[in-house]
Amino acid sequence: MASNDSETYRPKIALTTYFQDASWGVWNATAAILPGTYIQAIVATGGTPILLPPVGTDESVLDLVDGLIVVGGPDVDPSLYGAAPHPKTVSQPVRDSHDTVLTIAAIERGLPLFAICRGAQILNVAMSGSLIQHIPDVNPEANYQPSSGVFGEAAFRTAPSSLIQDLLGDSATAPCYHHQAIDAVPEILRVTARSGDGTIQSLETTDGGWVLGVQFHPEQNPDDLRLFHGFVEAAASYRSNHGPTSNAGTMKAMSSP
Repeated sequence: MASNDSETYRPKIALTTYFQDASWGVWNATAAILPGTYIQAIVATGGTPILLPPVGTDESVLDLVDGLIVVGGPDVDPSLYGAAPHPKTVSQPVRDSHDTVLTIAAIERGLPLFAICRGAQILNVAMSGSLIQHIPDVNPEANYQPSSGVFGEAAFRTAPSSLIQDLLGDSATAPCYHHQAIDAVPEILRVTARSGDGTIQSLETTDGGWVLGVQFHPEQNPDDLRLFHGFVEAAASYRSNHGPTSNAGTMKAMSSP
């Protein structure tokens, strides 16, 4: 079918979402929501977005997509890395569980994984790493959250022979908004970008798979979508190497008399 041609196929990209109070029209209720900048970045770079709210988590859905983005959000529950909560730590357990399950499942499948801000922290914790719960406690000069609802800017240098260096070059800047940071990094991951103050800005796997966790928010800069281009290209390659998903045969069987 034409929709499967390499020239026309748009990789299917799953994205995690928030699940909290939201307003639309005359309504105010709990909803699955996601900043539109993520969706626009995926569409602009040739992908088709598919949203996965943290309700009814089913890791097998990853068999139907070509890549996963674990998005930003609230703090990761410190109990997941054996720490007591800091007074400024605010977590959302339903998202912690959902995002962790999907992160691990994506890595086990070799599915391209792009983990953004909180997503990078989930990646580190899911692989048995830990976090700094409040950056000013250990680095008073660092300011990655200037004020409520205002993005800061992260400047960083990349490591040689890394995905992020291939895509951004030796150094770059990006929007950021976080008060926590990656601390101890497990052996399965390696640090591939740092700011001048030592803050870890990106992580990748040591096994060569397409896994990139960034502490900043690339979706907030629509004029520089190089990381999204790289990710969507990796998703297209994943589909090419793994062939069409097997759900077509399942659907045919279900429709048979």
